[in-house]
Amino acid sequence: MSEENSIYIGSKPVMNYVLACITLFHNGKKEVTLKARGRSISRAVDVAEIVRNRFVSEAKPKDIKIGTEPITTENGSTINVSTIEITLGKD
Repeated sequence: MSEENSIYIGSKPVMNYVLACITLFHNGKKEVTLKARGRSISRAVDVAEIVRNRFVSEAKPKDIKIGTEPITTENGSTINVSTIEITLGKD
């Protein structure tokens, strides 16, 4: 999976990410990966479901990866943050 097919989910409104995903599919991409950490994970799931159910009905979840990343905070301590990668693909 190349970086040009990846969408990093942050704190913008959900529809911004949905539009980015739809744009990639309409530009001929067969797969799009949504990547999120921490509190943005639920937003990534929302984006995937909205894209699948409302806009690109032939898109199916091909792969879902979950994990944990250590993050160093400003005061020097390390915390673990959950991550998710959802790959949507069209046949």
